[in-house]
Amino acid sequence: MNRMIISIGSNIEPFHHIKVALGKLQNHFEVLSVSSLQTTKPIGIVDQADFINGAVLATTNEDKKKVNTILKKIENEMGRDRTVPKFGPRNIDLDILIWNDEVVDDDYHTRPFLQEAVKELQSI
Repeated sequence: MNRMIISIGSNIEPFHHIKVALGKLQNHFEVLSVSSLQTTKPIGIVDQADFINGAVLATTNEDKKKVNTILKKIENEMGRDRTVPKFGPRNIDLDILIWNDEVVDDDYHTRPFLQEAVKELQSI
């Protein structure tokens, strides 16, 4: 069984999209806990709405590559627009942060809100 922490964020109807994404994650993985949600300022392109960010602790029998495929599928099902710039607005953003206690997303090291969410979930 693989244990992972997935970041979840949105700045387009964020509470609605995060709720929908959590339901979809539960359809694919065993969700053990969800961190507190934080409001964060946009990075890069600052002329956009603030983001709501958090993280999800879950387990799965799938490998990391398959999980990434599932996360991208969920984003696509929810209408994620991949034509906007990297730091542009998004209705949902899902990424594996931690895989079996190993940091696998470099953003973790530079974004305190991700570190706080992971710390909250690792204490469970």
